[in-house]
Amino acid sequence: MNFDLSGPTPDAADDGVWLACIECGHTLAPFDDVIYRCPECGGLLEARYDEYPTFADFEGRGVWRYAAAMPVERGVTIREGDTPLYDVPRLEDEVGVRTLRIKHEGANPTGSFKDRGMTVGVRVARRLGVGRLACASTGNTSAALAAYGARAGMETLVLLPAGKVAAGKVAQASLHGARILEVDGNFDDCLDVVSELADRGEAYLLNSLNPFRLEGQKTIGLEILEQARDDYGRLPDRIVLPVGNAGNTAAIHKAFRELVAAGELDPDDVPTLTGVQAEDAAPFVEAVEEGRDRVRRWADVETRATAIRIGDPVNAPKALHAVRETGGTAVAVSDEAITAAQRDLAAAGVGVEPASAASVAGLRALRERGVVTDDEDVVCLTTGHLLKDPDAAAAAGGDPEPVPADVAGVLAALGD
Repeated sequence: MNFDLSGPTPDAADDGVWLACIECGHTLAPFDDVIYRCPECGGLLEARYDEYPTFADFEGRGVWRYAAAMPVERGVTIREGDTPLYDVPRLEDEVGVRTLRIKHEGANPTGSFKDRGMTVGVRVARRLGVGRLACASTGNTSAALAAYGARAGMETLVLLPAGKVAAGKVAQASLHGARILEVDGNFDDCLDVVSELADRGEAYLLNSLNPFRLEGQKTIGLEILEQARDDYGRLPDRIVLPVGNAGNTAAIHKAFRELVAAGELDPDDVPTLTGVQAEDAAPFVEAVEEGRDRVRRWADVETRATAIRIGDPVNAPKALHAVRETGGTAVAVSDEAITAAQRDLAAAGVGVEPASAASVAGLRALRERGVVTDDEDVVCLTTGHLLKDPDAAAAAGGDPEPVPADVAGVLAALGD
């Protein structure tokens, strides 16, 4: 694979930006046509730049603080990014690492990290002059696309696997005015259909197959480095993150590669990237364990962590490179371990949906195996807010207790 960040063919760049195929290295202009894959070999594309900025080039707050590292100027924004990096002392002690921080992407406007990609992707869509926006989704993508599409005044279409998406996410997409189609199939079937629609010119695809979406998501990595440096005086040794379509793994690694290219980050200081999946939805983990450069598509996947219930991660070629290049790994955990981590994060005041908690569950599993050592500084990425999946939150929490409408009844229930 070709992950060289050097320059394009002379006619490929546009305003210092071009697209490059990670498979064959073919380069092309980014805004001449709507394109998602390499026209030469069908490989995944990446946005590349004439120059890569340093931290001194960043100003302001949120995702667009990093405008110098973006393919377009500031776009449709709802003040996304600038999410907190939390201390969790009790979890830190229990897991047994030097420091543990939680990067909580549930603090974005629609409650997930997807907003970072949509603010850039919708801006690119405007530049390209497309009409209808579209995505397949396990929920969070549809909510974010609907919100940013509404903000931009653009028609939005989302395809969801019927009966497989948390109610909170469907409600968001609906209220923001998206046209919602429920497909008799799983997420991967939805992505197959919407990708064909996009290839026919019926809509502009804003799943993470779109290379511009990942440009927004790479700001997660930039924020983590800045926050850790400013708040704790050192960079993290490891970042642990849930893997669904593997876009965040690829995007965060791209942020680090660009900082290395700019001379801003020493290659030896690049954090190790570690992916986590649910046991019954773990094609990425399988590929890591078997040493393959491609995932084998799982036809049947199931987990209560609905946001990562994906059998064919589209960004796996990029993400597998990211994990291996940084000396990382991937691990699968049970739904029970995910729910336990969700409860423990809630006890620390950090409310997340099940898929988010997979990162903490994975860290625990790797500590038990001795893969993660006790002297590491670790950041766990949590990708969505607790209220994204209220049914899962209710099931993980305790049941309400009925009492009479008087103090005596309340005291009796308390056992005082």
